[in-house]
Amino acid sequence: MSSFWSAWIIVLTLGTLVALIWLLRWNMKNYVPIEEGQELDHEFDGIVELNNPLPKWWTYLFWACFVWGFLYLALYPGLGNFNGLLDWKSSNQDVQSLEESRQAMKEAHDKGMIVEYDRAVRAAQEKYGPIFEAFAEQPIKELAKNEDALDVGQRLFLQNCSQCHGSNAMGGQGFPNLTDDAWLYGGEPSDIKTTLLQGRQGNMPAFGAQFSDKQITQLANYVASLSGRERDADLVAAGKANFAVCSACHGADGKGNQQLGAPNLTDNVWLYGGSINKIEETLKHGRNGVMPAWKDILGENKIHVISAYVYSLSNDE
Repeated sequence: MSSFWSAWIIVLTLGTLVALIWLLRWNMKNYVPIEEGQELDHEFDGIVELNNPLPKWWTYLFWACFVWGFLYLALYPGLGNFNGLLDWKSSNQDVQSLEESRQAMKEAHDKGMIVEYDRAVRAAQEKYGPIFEAFAEQPIKELAKNEDALDVGQRLFLQNCSQCHGSNAMGGQGFPNLTDDAWLYGGEPSDIKTTLLQGRQGNMPAFGAQFSDKQITQLANYVASLSGRERDADLVAAGKANFAVCSACHGADGKGNQQLGAPNLTDNVWLYGGSINKIEETLKHGRNGVMPAWKDILGENKIHVISAYVYSLSNDE
């Protein structure tokens, strides 16, 4: 905050308090030539105002509020750039990355500053860290049968994964369904955990510059036919001739390659839509899907629990 705005806030805040104190003092004195308890010249609808002072309990409450207000402003931040005598703040401000947040947390701790968010994080680590460590010692397949672990994993999933995959984990266009058996990079526990730890970068190249619109349509019809749909035989035959450029990733049979994240084209699972128009759009413009890495955000122990929960969604045994 600039010096100008800091000074503006200080003057405005303290000036308001001083003005209120003056107003209270003014109302505590009798400035009219009429004895207290006597009638004033104000009357409305038969109701006459009396010259009564403010109730004592009311004035005491006002004074207590003023004392508390000045005490609070002295101890805690609130007056511009003044940090308060306790050197307390709710969180580390102006951090723009996780690394900056951790560095600010360390610096605040070394300086003996009281940062409420940091205290909450450390308290949570002390309380729940041993629980996650105990879960991390169990294999994912075994952990997927632990109801307590699944409850924790579900909450972590809802907090961090549901924004893309949905609260029911069934995904949406561009976001995989985690409740079926179609896995781009493999559905084994180790595959799921690797995906969560390291993230994934999908890349379907664009062929709009390589093929004409007619060839794109032919190729789209051939791809659609791989999943058993009946398409025009001439279009399918023409598209098959150009499928060689796709087979490098999806295989000659179109069944995909989990090492590359290339989807199986012979089932009815379509990440970006399976209509001819959607397939043409994918072929022409390409797709670039990103699954973020969560290792530095959540830590390996929490990811181990989420992996068990995700694994359980498509494995009932």
